[in-house]
Amino acid sequence: MRIPMKLEADRLPGISEEISYPPEALNQSLALVDCNNFYASCERVFNPKLKGQPIVVLSSNDACIIALSNEAKQFGIKVGEPLFEKRDIIKKNNIVVCSSNFNLYGDMSRRVMDLLSGFISDIEIYSIDEAFLNFSGCANLDKGKNITEYARTIRQTIQKWTGIPVSIGLARTKTLAKIASKLAKKSIKAKGVLNLINSPHLNRALEKVHVVDVWGVGTKSARKLIEKGIRNALQLRDASDNRIRHTMGINGLRIVYELRGISCHSLDNCTRPKKGILCSQSFGRKVTDIAELKQAITAFVSNAAERLRKQKSAARHLTVFMLTGFSEDKKAEKKQSVSIKLPTVTNLSSELIFQAMKAVEKIYQSGQSYKRAGVRFDDLVPSEQTQISLFDQAASAKTSRLMETVDILNDRLGSGSLRYATQGTIHPWKAKSEMVSPRYTTCWDELAEVLAS
Repeated sequence: MRIPMKLEADRLPGISEEISYPPEALNQSLALVDCNNFYASCERVFNPKLKGQPIVVLSSNDACIIALSNEAKQFGIKVGEPLFEKRDIIKKNNIVVCSSNFNLYGDMSRRVMDLLSGFISDIEIYSIDEAFLNFSGCANLDKGKNITEYARTIRQTIQKWTGIPVSIGLARTKTLAKIASKLAKKSIKAKGVLNLINSPHLNRALEKVHVVDVWGVGTKSARKLIEKGIRNALQLRDASDNRIRHTMGINGLRIVYELRGISCHSLDNCTRPKKGILCSQSFGRKVTDIAELKQAITAFVSNAAERLRKQKSAARHLTVFMLTGFSEDKKAEKKQSVSIKLPTVTNLSSELIFQAMKAVEKIYQSGQSYKRAGVRFDDLVPSEQTQISLFDQAASAKTSRLMETVDILNDRLGSGSLRYATQGTIHPWKAKSEMVSPRYTTCWDELAEVLAS
């Protein structure tokens, strides 16, 4: 296998023709920790009766399948399929159906990531159920502990302390770690941990991975590669640079170099603030009354504003949108929206709700039925950079302290414990969640109960 040590100046930005890769790009020891069937696993932690049972987890409003267990996959069910299309299969095979419980999933994810941070300081939380770890320079390994054994200790600890099964892939690059983790899930011999660092079985492992399953290769690019006879990760790695560059461009070259063991993607352990914040939901039934719409929009604004303050940002623009139509004809659906440039850059719920209510009144049409609505904050800036009116400093400071207090109490007592009156107390518009499990870890009233005889 040819490993290029130098790159042409026009291939990868920021790397000159004379400069070789630094030693760490060739000698890294990375890991991808991936929670197995995460949503289904979270449901099983507090309901042991579900162990070994086929499970599907539904989206908001119980509309589509967004996750499933390995047992459910055997019946040909796929992620993204509408529930009604699979009802007969689900009923015939006694498949357990769960409404999504994102409060539970988010908290279980936090617990897993906190455990990982205790083992390795250099960590990138990639998604709700995945994290990259950098073992290079790890003090525990410098003491002579084998990296595979250390990964097994991590896996066993997570299983013991959270009940969540994970697979760990070890490799020189992120792309190879992704492949190792995927293979670790399927391999009985690997027992959840597969080490491809300096592995004599690397070629055979890459040969097993279809090119469409390589991290960063999209469906369109995979189709082009297959047309050129490149069907698996091994063939992709060994393809010529010119061929890959012509087919996939610079990003394709980065993928190939990663497959060759040269790291092109370092760990990103800095949580960057989002550039836009969206909160929307499908309604559980037709909504025709403007009062109900205002309740829903108030709830969405409150939720999004809390997230805005959490990342210490403020918004310049607010968009309120609504989707009409409940017919099977998608063409009959119509999206209506109003975008507002806010008078002052803000993250205060009261001001954002006031502006959103004006937008609802502009959009609303009497007699029209609405199936979905939402809000979006854009043009975000750091909250400490906001400029307020000279005559509004005292009031703004007081409102900011109020918002801080509300956020703290809602964090302690549960989301929505304190709310604005326009949000109401009864929400018939809320999305269906008829099969949702309790919020075992985030709500005192829904703690797991143990019966002793």
